[in-house]
Amino acid sequence: MWENTLNRRGNMSSGLAIRVLGLSLGVFLFFIQTVAGAEKSYVIKLGTLAPEGSSWMKTLNTINTDVMKKTGNTIQFKIYPGGVLGDEMDMLRKLKIGQIQGVLLTSAGLSALFKEMDVLQVPFLFQTYEEVDTVLNKWDSFFRKGFEDNGYVLLGWSEAGFVYLMSTVPVASVADLKKAKVWIWEDSPMSKAIFDEAGVKAIPLSVPDVLVGLQTGLVDVVYAPPSGAISLQWFTKIKYLTDVPLVYLAGGVIVKKDILKQIPQASQNFVLESFGQQLDRLKIITRNENRDAIKVMVKNGVKIVTPTKDQIDEYKRLSSNAMGQIRGQTFSKKVLEDVTSLLENHRRGTK
Repeated sequence: MWENTLNRRGNMSSGLAIRVLGLSLGVFLFFIQTVAGAEKSYVIKLGTLAPEGSSWMKTLNTINTDVMKKTGNTIQFKIYPGGVLGDEMDMLRKLKIGQIQGVLLTSAGLSALFKEMDVLQVPFLFQTYEEVDTVLNKWDSFFRKGFEDNGYVLLGWSEAGFVYLMSTVPVASVADLKKAKVWIWEDSPMSKAIFDEAGVKAIPLSVPDVLVGLQTGLVDVVYAPPSGAISLQWFTKIKYLTDVPLVYLAGGVIVKKDILKQIPQASQNFVLESFGQQLDRLKIITRNENRDAIKVMVKNGVKIVTPTKDQIDEYKRLSSNAMGQIRGQTFSKKVLEDVTSLLENHRRGTK
C-alpha cells in the first residue's frame, strides 16, 4: 500500500514538475517573442535656420508625418526651426557632440563637412536652374560619398536659390558697395574672400541677427535669395534689390551615419524615400517662390537696381580673383575644372 501511495505521489510530483516546466517555458518563449517583436523607437533631433511657417518647415513636418506613419511611429524627427539652436556652425558643433543628430544646411554649412561642396558657391558659376540640375544630377554620387566618408549621410538635396544683393541704399557697382555697411555671414569663408578682394569692410552677423542689424542701421546691405528675404522678414527693411543673381545657394539635409545605421534597414529606406520625394517637390516650390518673391517686394515698395554690363563685368572680375586665391583651400582645382567643363558642354548642347 505504501508502495502504491509513493508511486502515485511520485507520478503526481513528476506531472506537476512537467506542468511547471511547461508553463515556465511558455512564459519564457512569450517573453522572447515580445522582446523580439517590439521595435526600438528613435527620435532624431534636427536643426534648421528655416523659419516656422516657411515652405522648408512645412516640408520637414510633412516628411516627419510620413516617416512616422510608414514606420509605425518608431522613427520621429524633432525639428528645431528658425535658428533657435544658433547659426549653421553652432548647429554643426551640436551635431558633432551628439546634442542633435541631423541638420538642414545651406552649401556654406555642407562645405564644412565636405569641402568640395564649396564649388557650388562659386559666383556666376550657374546661369540657370537647368544648369544647376545638370551638375547636381551628374555629381550626386560624388558629393554623397564625400559626406559618408566623413561620417554623414545626405538624406536629400534642398536649395535656397539664387542670391541677390538687397539694401537700404542703392547699390549698382562695386564702388557703391564699398561706401555701404555690408553684412557678411560669419559662416561663409567664400563671402569673406570676395569682400576682402573688393576692399569692403563687412560686418559679421549670424543669420538670426540680420533683421535687427537692418532695423538699427548696423548694416545697409545684405544678400539672400528673394524667398529667404521674405521668410526672414528682411524685405520689410530693405528698399532696393540689385538685379544680378550672384551665386546659387544649395542646401541639403544631413544626418550622422552612425545614427542612421542603428535604424532597421526597412525604416532607413522609408526615411530616404520620403526625404527624396518631398525635397524634390520643395525644389519646385522654392523656385516658384523666388520668382514670386521679387514681385511681392516690388509691390511693397522695393526698387529694382539694374547694373550696366561694365558694372556686372567688374563684379565677375572681382569674384574670379577671389576664387583664384582660395581655390585649393576649399574646393580643389580639378573639381572646379570638371564642373566648369560639364557646364560648357551643356551650354554647347553636348554631353
